[in-house]
Amino acid sequence: MDGHPASIAYLIDTGQTVTFTSRDTQRTMSDQPQTANILELTRRILDAADRADFDEILGLYAREAVWDTRGAGSFEGVEAIRALWEDYYGAYEEIRVEAEELLDFGNGVVLAVNKQQARPVGSSAIVQTREAFLYEWEAGLVVRVTNYGVVDEGRVAAKRLAEEKG
Repeated sequence: MDGHPASIAYLIDTGQTVTFTSRDTQRTMSDQPQTANILELTRRILDAADRADFDEILGLYAREAVWDTRGAGSFEGVEAIRALWEDYYGAYEEIRVEAEELLDFGNGVVLAVNKQQARPVGSSAIVQTREAFLYEWEAGLVVRVTNYGVVDEGRVAAKRLAEEKG
């Protein structure tokens, strides 16, 4: 987390223990519940993704939310996002989504780093990815998610976006 002094990390180990660490001494106690709230909501999204519970996930999205795949296009609105996920999940017999790290960059910007393991339909092979998802929150709802295949690119983008919104 070096280079991200304003971030608060929500680190999840395999025992589901949650540890908050802050390197920003300017945050006040009143800031922490809001930070914990959007981090916990993001964690709920990832847990629901592991169960393929699209209703729970999209219940936390603004109706006009955008899902940006950075290369495969953008999907606007919860109906289009649901269709994308249904197609994606439909290509696999099993999918596991594991949260590795959640970072709050402030100003409604959260970066989720997760690992996915999936078994394609009709195959015994396992596909594994490690990706970053930049969540933009406004008024308690996700308004945009941008996917980064390179985690460090996601970190840089999250930091820049939080500064721009600041």
